[in-house]
Amino acid sequence: MKTVCVYCASSTKIDPIYVEAAKRLGELLAENDMCVVNGAGRMGLMAEVSNAALEKGGKVTGVIPSFMVEQGWQHDGLTELLVVPDMHERKQTMAKLSDAIIALPGGCGTLEELLEVITWKQLGLYLNPIIILNTKGYYNPLLEMLQKAADEQFMRKQHMDIWAVAETPEQAVELINKIPTWDASIRKLAAI
Repeated sequence: MKTVCVYCASSTKIDPIYVEAAKRLGELLAENDMCVVNGAGRMGLMAEVSNAALEKGGKVTGVIPSFMVEQGWQHDGLTELLVVPDMHERKQTMAKLSDAIIALPGGCGTLEELLEVITWKQLGLYLNPIIILNTKGYYNPLLEMLQKAADEQFMRKQHMDIWAVAETPEQAVELINKIPTWDASIRKLAAI
């Protein structure tokens, strides 16, 4: 059984199209016997993914730092709740538990998680699929910036294959099984 880490927002005042995509992704992951791991939030898209997966009989592991638990930000209905010391441990734990990552739209936290795991994959520290769910074209500016980084030779062209882009939750789930594990030889440094 695969475990998919889902990065997404805890925001609640967002376009319903993002909520629907999050719910559908949670349903699809559960229907395809894939476990979810996320940041254990009780609000926003994190909660939508978790609740949809749980309603379909799926399993959800939440990873949350202790300071967030002290604030009562955790989802108390998850299959498993892992409390860690800090944000760094949270991100490392979610990545270690996952066989793939899907990034839904989100703010600074989601963007930071996504860019960090892309960097880890670029360095050969994370080798599994990374899928950007580009609902409503949300990630277009970021994708353009990453293309510019490659065009300007701040990244190797082959690094543009680190992630895949899906337009729908269905495409995102399909890509999990289609994208091969990244070649660990990427760790060998070469001139760009």
